[in-house]
Amino acid sequence: MTSSAGPPPSGGDSEQQRVRLLAVTACPTGIAHTYMAAEKLAQAAASRGIDMKVETQGSIGAENILDDNDVNTADGIIVAADKDVDLSRFVGKRVLTVGVAEGIHHPERLIERVRSAPVHTAGATPAASASGGGKERSVGYKALMNGVSYMIPFVVVGGLLIAISLSLGGHTDPSGGLVIPKDSFWMDINNIGVIGFTLMVPILSGYIAYAIGDRPALVPGVIGGWIANTGSLYDSKAGAGFIGAIVTGFLAGYLVLWIKKVKVPKFVQPIMPIIVIPIVATTALGLFFIYVIGKPISWVFEHLTDWLSGMTGTSAILLGAILGLMIAFDMGGPVNKTAFLFGAGLIATGNQTVMGMCAAAIPVMPLGQGLATLIRRRLYTEQERETGLAALFMGCFGISEGAIPFAAARPAQVIPANMLGGAVAGAVAGVAGVEDAVPHGGPIVAVLGAVSGVPMFFVAVLIGTAVTALTTVTLVDISERRRKGEAPTPGLGVTEPGAAGPLEPALVGVGSGAAAGGAAGAVVAQRIVASSSAPATEAAPAGASKTADLDSGAGEKTGAGAEADGVPAADRKVLSGYLTAQTVKVALDARDKEAAVREMAQLLARSGKVADVDELVAAALRREAQGTTGLGEEIAIPHAKTDAVTAPVVGFARSAEGVEWGSLDGTKARLVFMISVPEAAAGDEHLRILALLSRKLMDPGFRERLIAAPDERGVLDVLSEIR
Repeated sequence: MTSSAGPPPSGGDSEQQRVRLLAVTACPTGIAHTYMAAEKLAQAAASRGIDMKVETQGSIGAENILDDNDVNTADGIIVAADKDVDLSRFVGKRVLTVGVAEGIHHPERLIERVRSAPVHTAGATPAASASGGGKERSVGYKALMNGVSYMIPFVVVGGLLIAISLSLGGHTDPSGGLVIPKDSFWMDINNIGVIGFTLMVPILSGYIAYAIGDRPALVPGVIGGWIANTGSLYDSKAGAGFIGAIVTGFLAGYLVLWIKKVKVPKFVQPIMPIIVIPIVATTALGLFFIYVIGKPISWVFEHLTDWLSGMTGTSAILLGAILGLMIAFDMGGPVNKTAFLFGAGLIATGNQTVMGMCAAAIPVMPLGQGLATLIRRRLYTEQERETGLAALFMGCFGISEGAIPFAAARPAQVIPANMLGGAVAGAVAGVAGVEDAVPHGGPIVAVLGAVSGVPMFFVAVLIGTAVTALTTVTLVDISERRRKGEAPTPGLGVTEPGAAGPLEPALVGVGSGAAAGGAAGAVVAQRIVASSSAPATEAAPAGASKTADLDSGAGEKTGAGAEADGVPAADRKVLSGYLTAQTVKVALDARDKEAAVREMAQLLARSGKVADVDELVAAALRREAQGTTGLGEEIAIPHAKTDAVTAPVVGFARSAEGVEWGSLDGTKARLVFMISVPEAAAGDEHLRILALLSRKLMDPGFRERLIAAPDERGVLDVLSEIR
């Protein structure tokens, strides 16, 4: 957005003297922070007679992009972001980087500080905020999430293609296990999937490094991850897998940061980021992994194999539990491969029970993590839930790597849960004497007839899956409760996610007073996105620029003005028709929250889009049980994502006395919006509704007009400003 700076200063050379600033706002989750920071910075600049253009970065791309001419004429750039922003285009300009919360709470301070910020040079670390205003997520956490987000498509595409090729083109072969005929169409599909899986680990490593050391760290991170996953380079039968990729990613990122600090002659500086740093970092990291880290991995592999060889005569339940623990630990790493190759090697000797234990444990991780996303959906983002469905499919075909994105994102919760479920599955299979004649696992081998003792095989898999799923949701829920119990960020109330938790905002409150006047809009969107498990990355709504245009003049509309285009206000469709005259009520009868939610659900039912009022009420109350949707500033927005509605629908009601909603600022809710969307419509359209509401509710005048409107028609006149 470009703010209007108001009346220019007096004097003939006012345009030459006018300060021009730029800003970039970005947030990894929700939509509120990005747009509210942009709005606050633009407003603060306008009040000081400063021109400011703000670029907002969301998951669908950047909007209001800063071009070369903008940068050339700028006196300074403020970067208020909780995600990585490319600063190379700002070389030679004063750049101040802070967390997005700083842009929301202290825009005036940032405008003053940017004028004295250091000039950004190629490869330099930009000036950061030294003051309070909100804890910024740790570099390590953001880097890990960056790597996971880029890795997920490779896991899903690779895993699903392999699963499809096995299901449609594979068959059991006593001499070769589960095979796909060479030179067949399905072998080509399988090979494409294998490429996706092969790239998965280097991508994870590369984008962890990129998030830490910027573009020069990408190559050493990717190559380091490839080395970590290629055990033959350091005399190991198995690569280090995703755990090795995390190690190489962080090593590459911080190695590049260290190299950047080395003073070099000026004539060398231009080639540092494109030649010198990538070559030096890649060579150093590769040799370090091969000669230093790789040796212990090889040693672990060999000694684990020897140890397991000495256990073949022990109790089947103990051996099964140990094999299950190993299979579930690193999903493709040396510990997993040791157990798998140990079981596969014994098939040729006639001992198929060990492979039976492994086969039962192999699918438990993806099946368990996929099931967890179904039974406690609110704990997961939309992207994680989609990945969970893919993991369920992969688990059926014995592709344990389907659980890697969950383990990488929440290692402290997911890995122990995986190991516990794997151990249980392996132990049950061992006790039951399940046998597997092929070196593969998962339900697919039982369906294709390679398993003896099929009923107990499925019992082992189901029990292990249930244990993993229940343990995961318990541990993640505990982590989330601890996170929500932390002290809120000053002025905003957003708690910091734990290192192993998802990038999901906590419930927030709005302070009172003038400083809080603009906060309500952002809180609206932030709360709803939090409860809806919105994607880990921020989505900028379609048509956001159009919304900004509406906002610039909407504050002055009157009831008569609302009919300027010839459409009676009562017939207008607000928010793309989701809010209509049918879903507006000027006087809410309810006096308590539960009654108000039920009354709002009945109001939404007038639209004909509610299939089950009771379920809608129950879904909204379940959401309230997680945390109040009373936002402060006399606003509440109960909401539900449920198939009790057949299409998105929004309602509004006003309470004269106010309803106690548990708002953190102690105010009763007088302005009550209720939003409900079906599961399938909770994506971009849901975010667009939030964006429109958040922008308008930032305007105190808009809220005052809603309260002052005399009747339903008057209310709709005001609400039509955000149609």
